[in-house]
Amino acid sequence: MIKQVIAAGFTALLLSGCLGDAVYFKGISDGDTVSSPLKINMGVCGMDVRKAGEVVEDTGHHHLIIDGDCIAKDETVPKDATHKHFGKGQTETTLDLAPGEHTLSLQFANSMHSSYGAEMCETIHIKVE
Repeated sequence: MIKQVIAAGFTALLLSGCLGDAVYFKGISDGDTVSSPLKINMGVCGMDVRKAGEVVEDTGHHHLIIDGDCIAKDETVPKDATHKHFGKGQTETTLDLAPGEHTLSLQFANSMHSSYGAEMCETIHIKVE
């Protein structure tokens, strides 16, 4: 029985791609060549996705940074063409990207858009054909 529980937990870990608290892209990896429009699926481990508004510990929502860096811990994620907010709790979107090389940074932040920092950010490099 214990071996089955351990195996099930390990399988869930492998499927999520997480060790501890983390965000991750589903279905796209660093170095991929993709086409536009590009569907982005966003995942998180160790925290729950929640709409913007009331701050609740260990919750927040995704932000997608196009051709920019992760946001320092406790800094507010800007809202502009480079920083996409998903304050309604969305976990997927579609992007129109120009051909060429791009970076995508997935940043998790609390309900007031205050960043959880590099620990809750993943950056990948992609090429759009």
